[in-house]
Amino acid sequence: MRLPRKHLLTKMGETMSKTLQDKITVVTGASRGIGKAIALELAARGASVVVNYQKSATAAEELAQEITALGVQALAVQADVSQEEDANRLIKSTIETYGRVDIVVNNAGTTRDNVIMLMSADDFDSVIDTNLRSTWLVSKAAVRSMMRKRYGRIVNITSISGIMGNGGQTNYSASKAGIIGLTKSLAREVASRGITVNAVAPGFVLTDLTSGLPEDITSKLNENIPLGRWGNVDDVAKATAFLSSDEASYITGHVLVVDGGLAM
Repeated sequence: MRLPRKHLLTKMGETMSKTLQDKITVVTGASRGIGKAIALELAARGASVVVNYQKSATAAEELAQEITALGVQALAVQADVSQEEDANRLIKSTIETYGRVDIVVNNAGTTRDNVIMLMSADDFDSVIDTNLRSTWLVSKAAVRSMMRKRYGRIVNITSISGIMGNGGQTNYSASKAGIIGLTKSLAREVASRGITVNAVAPGFVLTDLTSGLPEDITSKLNENIPLGRWGNVDDVAKATAFLSSDEASYITGHVLVVDGGLAM
């Protein structure tokens, strides 16, 4: 018997909302901003989430409680993922707790902006380590387990700064461009084992850090965005959830730009 349209749409909505049912996910840098939104979106779609944080223990524990309230499991794990020992420990803790890791979202990142003549070597190295090195280390640790299962999803959060470049961000833009190269190379290495590797490149996104910008500055920036507005963290989270799901099983080595048309 054919379902009435209302019931059919309800069924479709239920199916779409659980596209990550029973998946085990690690999100780095998840205690706030884009990382937090990604963790909550994955949980809403049925995934259990390991919330990685470096310093914000209280925020991470509060997020873990929000996730468990959605009916899935959550675990907060402190780790400086720019350090090999910590990155390995993060993945090891996940596997010891849940038996496997299905999805990794490499979101941990930082900025230390300045023009090149005033940027210190420490500022350059710190951003490269936090953004790019951590992505490589966590991916390397996770791939070992994923290859044995012949299944995995890795989504790396890059930026349009890694595509277009941005003045005052030679360190940040280099790190994000490096993530794009890493994504494409790793995708080629592990595709035969059923693992996809993709990236999401946000443009201007409203977060706690950017919410205090004067209106005249945001209005000026909006003039260059075809859709005429900044994105929000949910825009990035939904794109990440799609690439994490089996709906994107035939997509790998791709950079999904979420920028309102800014970089086109």
